[in-house]
Amino acid sequence: MLVWLGALVLGVVLGLPTIGWLDEVMNFIASVYTRLFQLLAVPTIVLAVITTLASLGAQGDSGRLFRTTLKYTVLTTFSAALVGLVLYVIVAPGNLPAGLVESTEFAGQSELSGFSFKDHFLSIVPNNIVRPFLEGNVLSLVLIAFAVGLALANIKRTEGIEIVVKALHGLQELLFKLIHWLIWTLPVGIVAFAEQLASQVSAGVAMESLGKYVLVIIGGNCLQFFVVLPLFLLSRGLNPVHTLAKMMPAVLMALFTKSSAATLPVTMETAENRLGVKSKVARFVLPICTTINMNGCAAFILVTSLFVMQNGGMPISFGSMLLWLVISVVSAIGNAGVPMGCFFLTMSLMTGIGAPVAIMGIILPIYTIIDMIETAENVWSDSCVAAMTDHDMK
Repeated sequence: MLVWLGALVLGVVLGLPTIGWLDEVMNFIASVYTRLFQLLAVPTIVLAVITTLASLGAQGDSGRLFRTTLKYTVLTTFSAALVGLVLYVIVAPGNLPAGLVESTEFAGQSELSGFSFKDHFLSIVPNNIVRPFLEGNVLSLVLIAFAVGLALANIKRTEGIEIVVKALHGLQELLFKLIHWLIWTLPVGIVAFAEQLASQVSAGVAMESLGKYVLVIIGGNCLQFFVVLPLFLLSRGLNPVHTLAKMMPAVLMALFTKSSAATLPVTMETAENRLGVKSKVARFVLPICTTINMNGCAAFILVTSLFVMQNGGMPISFGSMLLWLVISVVSAIGNAGVPMGCFFLTMSLMTGIGAPVAIMGIILPIYTIIDMIETAENVWSDSCVAAMTDHDMK
């Protein structure tokens, strides 16, 4: 932890002067680490789900494990969105100047002009066994992994099937060895990520603020992170301070990669070796949580949707707030854990209802900070769900 924190401080110090050539070097290093973790994330998810389902199916407790995971996922995601809604009502962000909204053009709007929320969910259903791997479509891969895992769990264990299962377990062990090596060199990546962020802040890229809107987003994430999720842990007799201390490497990694999917290898390794979550639980719960347990995303979708609709002159009643509370939770569960996934999903929702999506272009310059905080919260929530599920399964 001291090495990680030292790397964090060093990166901030290097980034504040905004030196051109140094920024380019650090951006290159950060890109390399992000790509390496994305490379390992896809096979980690697929192998973890398949091997766990294959082994748990024979034990007869896979159904209970999945139900427990889903229960805590829905509860934590709903609570995050509810906290965001309550803060939005209390803080009551005002409208942006009309001239600013009208003068803002956002390229992403045209790209989504024909994209509906139904299309988003339809894209999850795979129609090609290879394409989800090539595109990194996490939800499609989870569906495929579930099907294969359940088939292996319910098929007669012939000699051929045993060879397949052993081969999958062998590939998983090999993968975890590669992850271990990558984590060992991670302080270099932390220096690059921290320098990248500090450089953006000093240059003013991430300092533009939308005032009360930002207060609601960040305040809601902080309340969920430091109050609500610890209360969930305390309700199961778990120490939140101990849990967070053990999972801190994964939370810090999520903060800088802005991708819970890319952070998954670190999250699984940390949960098993530092927090002490059983392997069969960690390797089943965490890949699922990475794709469906999006606390920060749910709050962002709800608050941003209300803010955009409000600026577009759309009526926002108590009933519509409750409706969007449900929509935000369902949308977050259907979102992939990749950088800016919540941003583009929210934009597609706003495009679908004819809201002034150009406002998303005004939010974009500060989304780097928001995305970092949301992803750290998502991984912390994944860790809490894994810890609570492991406790309940015992």
